[in-house]
Amino acid sequence: MSLNKNIVQFTLDEYDITNLGNVYRNLPTPALCEEIIRRREGLAAHLGPVVVRTGHHTGRSPEDKFIVKEKSSQDKIWWDGNKPFNPVKFDSLYHRLLAYLQGKDVFVQDCYAGADPRYSIPIRIITECAWHSLFARNMFIQIDDQEKLMSFTPQFAVLGMPRFHATPTIDGTNSEAFIIVNFGKRVIIIGGTSYAGEIKKAVFTVLNYLLPQGEVLSMHCAANMGKEGDVALFFGLSGTGKTSLSTDVERRIIGDDEHGWSPDGIFNFEWGCYAKVIKISGEQEPQIYECTRKFGTILENVTINSWTRRLDLDDASLTENTRASYPITHIENSVRKGLGPHPKNIFMLSYDLFGILPPIALLTPEQAAYYFLQGYTARVAQTEVGLSAEPETVFSPCFGAPFMALPPIRYARLLLDNIRKHEVNCWLVNSGLVGGGFATGGKRISLPHTRALIREAIEGDLLKAPMEKDYIFGFLLPVTCEGVPGEILKPANAWKDDYTYHSQARRLAEKFVENFRQFSGDAPQEILESGPKIEVK
Repeated sequence: MSLNKNIVQFTLDEYDITNLGNVYRNLPTPALCEEIIRRREGLAAHLGPVVVRTGHHTGRSPEDKFIVKEKSSQDKIWWDGNKPFNPVKFDSLYHRLLAYLQGKDVFVQDCYAGADPRYSIPIRIITECAWHSLFARNMFIQIDDQEKLMSFTPQFAVLGMPRFHATPTIDGTNSEAFIIVNFGKRVIIIGGTSYAGEIKKAVFTVLNYLLPQGEVLSMHCAANMGKEGDVALFFGLSGTGKTSLSTDVERRIIGDDEHGWSPDGIFNFEWGCYAKVIKISGEQEPQIYECTRKFGTILENVTINSWTRRLDLDDASLTENTRASYPITHIENSVRKGLGPHPKNIFMLSYDLFGILPPIALLTPEQAAYYFLQGYTARVAQTEVGLSAEPETVFSPCFGAPFMALPPIRYARLLLDNIRKHEVNCWLVNSGLVGGGFATGGKRISLPHTRALIREAIEGDLLKAPMEKDYIFGFLLPVTCEGVPGEILKPANAWKDDYTYHSQARRLAEKFVENFRQFSGDAPQEILESGPKIEVK
């Protein structure tokens, strides 16, 4: 009875959302799971997780994301990387969304983004699907104090209504799907897509806008901590290994995807993890694997036997981008408060399809800023809508261009200042192919080998190993590493054809130089001089 009373008293009038059905505010995980099953939004799997389908959109849809071009933010936004949206069109679409909501039930989660109370942003997630509300509860920082919940005042609101579709010719969108951020009205509207990652990344975009203006670096990275309190950061796009490599049984995970770096140290933006689970095993990734078997976990597009309710994590028939959303408390050795000191090591992960980059290389602070601005990797199949069947290499500034609201050089300067001030060791890691490229017999480096390299780097042993300077890229390559075959540490030695390797290496280096031209007018000279040493016509 008390729950029903709470539902009746709470309204969303401040967003002009009226004439609703039931408003289910801050339902706990068990109640949300009951609603998911009752509303037939998903199936209960063996041992308790729920399995859902996201329909047509099984990954992010970057071409459908916009930022409203309005007075308070338009002079700050990085428009080369963000698509503007007409404010009049936004108001029109928003009002049509309000009409759509008439008489419908909605779910509300009030929570925070940012584990450090000094920098956290109160957010309200309003959804029409119970499973999206559970996703928000898993991913963002929960509020346990009931008095704080009753007086909660959000700074931003997210409206996620996947069954409401835009009409491009009327609304000015790219398709029927849309993710539109309005910094002036402090609201984000999402429609036409059920992929829950859009909620998570829309909030990340807000943090990437607000925090750097207060000299706090927002980062698309994972973070973990050793027994002695040493923190390591793992930058990288989806599929490069952030979650797998940061979730280490010998270290405590702070978070797997988004963090801030303040004058006081590292803090997680989130409360949960959103891991790719295609083909994971209990042998190589035991902690993530166990999370796919726990109550409260949401499994997106994972194949399930409808009779036995057993999962098939190897089945990619719906998408390669199968996902698990779970609270970080599902990981036993996690850092529950989401806070850590300044990092000792930074790893920049690239999934190199050419097999040119070494399994690991030591970077100078200036080189770290250079490769941070480049954000080089390969497109991982089906993590975004509209990718071709053939792999494609990309440059994504700050390892997260779709989420960076401000110009990339703003983040790069903060990163370089922090690296220098706190004397951080920086490493470039290739989690992709070795011994050749995609078309020349290359094979993906084994996860145990990459783990061994990272472990040796964190423990300091790799810094003591003999190093060779790469004559094109300029970074230092360790000659030996315990547990890793010596022939793969220097890429040229792993290729069967020396001429082909050097030809491909030069070609990749040229792409780096060409791509960096966009930053040449803003980047400090020491960063400009840290790239490959070749001449490009």
